[in-house]
Amino acid sequence: MHVRRPAVLLSLAAILLLGAAFLVVVARQVGSADATMPDTGVIEAAPASTASLPAVSSPAVGALFLEGAHYCTASVVHSDQGDVLLTAAHCIHDGEGGDYLTGITFAPGYHDGVAPFGYWTVSDELVAPGWSTSSDPDLDVGFATAHQTGATKSLESLVGANTLATGTGFEQAITLTGYPDDSEVPAVCQNTTSRQDTYQLKVDCAGFPTGTSGGPWVTGQDPKTRLGTVIGVIGGFEYGGDDPDTSYSSYFDTDVQALYRQTTARA
Repeated sequence: MHVRRPAVLLSLAAILLLGAAFLVVVARQVGSADATMPDTGVIEAAPASTASLPAVSSPAVGALFLEGAHYCTASVVHSDQGDVLLTAAHCIHDGEGGDYLTGITFAPGYHDGVAPFGYWTVSDELVAPGWSTSSDPDLDVGFATAHQTGATKSLESLVGANTLATGTGFEQAITLTGYPDDSEVPAVCQNTTSRQDTYQLKVDCAGFPTGTSGGPWVTGQDPKTRLGTVIGVIGGFEYGGDDPDTSYSSYFDTDVQALYRQTTARA
């Protein structure tokens, strides 16, 4: 089974369906840490130089590390504070009967054993009550913040950020990125999503096994900045899927919007 979660989370269960659709796109103007959050529209953020990264990689996507090994994927999503991460809930919380994981670090743009922007401490993890109490697969989405001792700039100002959208359609052309456990470079694929269930998305992309959980589903990716709008993360049904060639995501609805707002309110 190619379940996309660290070994310490093997006890998780998946049940229930819920959610409602509401579109909200959160974005910012590059270089303005004080930019206000518009109600609609997308203002693209640009990362620092990507010359040292693999040609297909986004610097805003990176690997999550626990006890010295990368086990999941996360990405930077825009916030005024510039430090918010998006991943799968099962990457940061054990689910029903469990608790938040501790000691996690994030390496944006990680490749070939190199962390070009350093390692960032992950804290302030947040998942929906439906995940923490019952491992609801429709709520397999989590947020956190990232900090680096001595850093003089925010994470987002260094690597850029994807914008967050909720309530979008089920059929979207996306770029999918994730870090397989057995690889030191990210897997990247482009394809069109479909509807798996009431609150689940599906996409066929080969080569996304264990470790790719939390990898962002990005629409409208700019070929220059490699940033776009994130509408999902690998997770949800079967923790993202038993087949490494088919991935799933919880549908981003008002529950995800609420989690995001809670995270940015305390970040």
